[in-house]
Amino acid sequence: MLIKIYGSAVFGIDAVTITAEVNIDTGIGYHLVGLPDNAIKESSYRIAAALKNTGYKLPGKKITINLAPANMRKEGSAYDLTIAMGILAASEQLKIKRNLTDYIIMGELSLDGSLQSINGALPIAIKAKEEGFKGIIIPKENEKEAAIVDGLEVYGIENISQVIDFFEGKNTVQPALFDILMGENHSEEVDLDFKDVKGQESIKRAMEIAAAGGHNIILIGPPGSGKTMLAKRLAGILPPMTLGEALETTKIHSVVGKAKDSGLITSRPFRSPHHTASSVSLVGGGSYPQPGEISLAHNGVLFLDELPEFKREVLEVMRQPLEDREVTIARAKFTITYPSSFMLVASMNPSPSGYFNDSNAPVRSSQSEMQRYINKISGPLLDRIDIHIEVNPVPFEKLAQKEVSESSAEIRKRVIKAREIQSERFSNHKGIYYNAQMSSRLLRIYCSLDIASLDLLKAAMDKLNLSARAYDRILKVSRTIADLEAHEKIMPQHIAEAIQYRSLDRDGWFS
Repeated sequence: MLIKIYGSAVFGIDAVTITAEVNIDTGIGYHLVGLPDNAIKESSYRIAAALKNTGYKLPGKKITINLAPANMRKEGSAYDLTIAMGILAASEQLKIKRNLTDYIIMGELSLDGSLQSINGALPIAIKAKEEGFKGIIIPKENEKEAAIVDGLEVYGIENISQVIDFFEGKNTVQPALFDILMGENHSEEVDLDFKDVKGQESIKRAMEIAAAGGHNIILIGPPGSGKTMLAKRLAGILPPMTLGEALETTKIHSVVGKAKDSGLITSRPFRSPHHTASSVSLVGGGSYPQPGEISLAHNGVLFLDELPEFKREVLEVMRQPLEDREVTIARAKFTITYPSSFMLVASMNPSPSGYFNDSNAPVRSSQSEMQRYINKISGPLLDRIDIHIEVNPVPFEKLAQKEVSESSAEIRKRVIKAREIQSERFSNHKGIYYNAQMSSRLLRIYCSLDIASLDLLKAAMDKLNLSARAYDRILKVSRTIADLEAHEKIMPQHIAEAIQYRSLDRDGWFS
């Protein structure tokens, strides 16, 4: 008897419906075709044990299973439940009361018949709804993330016996429900608050500008000056994610199995990979392609602590994603594109010793050593970072003061107002939401300068020998500063402040 049943494969961050054709005929054998990997080939052992331990059996006949389309490679153990239900239906052990073809069925089987969680439940649910399926059957652990999709019945099941009872009409399993809380319900409480940071008012200002315009920022300072502490608080002043951003972010995290417990991710991600990270772990890929850290930071923050300690070739692979806000993994047989629109926050010491060329420093580095250290980071990469800011140690007087600094919630209100101005400005430009995303054409439209501002910028370009990309960065940052002050036009003071945030471009920075 021939039975068709449906599963799903995750390709990149999207799903593709897979048809599992199960045919049982006279003879003996178990044949699995359709480019399965080793995990799928081993499924026969898991399925046989699971069926036996739940009161069923693997038929002693010729079983042929085809996973179509046959030219697409299938990976992972999530097809166990799909194949098992197809075998039960084809061998007529299943008394079907509900139509199998109305549902996508996915799950990894344990030997006792219980179901283990799978990756990519959200993309699978989205695809199932697009293709008109009535619902999906998935492990209980994955129901929160899949239930985000409205208009689709999502059944979280604990074991294969419940699935059998469901299709035989013996139980009343209820579809999972998910309440999406966004917008006004977003909590303003943050664990890491700027009010706990003593002093560093100029750095807080730079980080407010970075958050308001979505700008990349690098903090340069000696050990103990507060670089990491400040960076970890940046996510707390970013505006709440829109529903679209939350779905995009959850979809990426679902693919790597990080959305099972949270369901919809409503907090902006903060990723902080160690400096020993490889290129593949950072941008994604591998023999079985997965999103990397820059994609997991999509719509959030990617923090690279001690930037020069990362391998140069690892940093260089970020140049294209920083510009295009997506990364394309190209292989001989496939090409996958992962979104990677993130804020890069980097920190670094000014020299191998960790200190500026200061006579009072406990350890001093020569100017050549400092220059060699900073040269570990390429000029083109630094050009893609909008704001360079020096972080100096906080003096004792500031540390000892009892006054509480401005909270993240207060800073966040100003950031949200500036983002609202930008949202209205770019409402007619698809895919552009904040100033850091402006193209050269949009810069000409929204960053026009008066004569005084032009003269000031020209003098800075000549003195600092800035590149064309640095020129664009200054315009973008000055546009954000103007938005924070609710100015329609960019004024000379906005340009002057933006120029100050190009520390690494200034001649004699190391002297």
